[in-house]
Amino acid sequence: MSLTLPAGVALPVTASALVLTQQPGNGDNGGQGEDFGKSSPVGFLVLILFLIAVAFLVRSMTKHLKRVPASFDDPPAEAAPKADEPPAEAEAAAEPEKKQPNGASSAKSD
Repeated sequence: MSLTLPAGVALPVTASALVLTQQPGNGDNGGQGEDFGKSSPVGFLVLILFLIAVAFLVRSMTKHLKRVPASFDDPPAEAAPKADEPPAEAEAAAEPEKKQPNGASSAKSD
């Protein structure tokens, strides 16, 4: 299966293909002159400033990451009383207070 163009269309298509595929011969190298690829002292200074800024950012991030806890999980529930045991404060309040001989009252402490 070959594609054939009518005679009236073949010449303009061929001519435009030749024009579009030619390399520029008028001295325009697509922006790649004799200074292409060379950096200036200002560019080098900007690069050094960026590297210094990155060093300070890394230092700051390291300080912040040292403050982050190892885990964000809730602390273990050891201190929380079990459902079938009454809390210690409720036990102390439920016991009657004993009167001391000098008139002061105190709760039982174990």
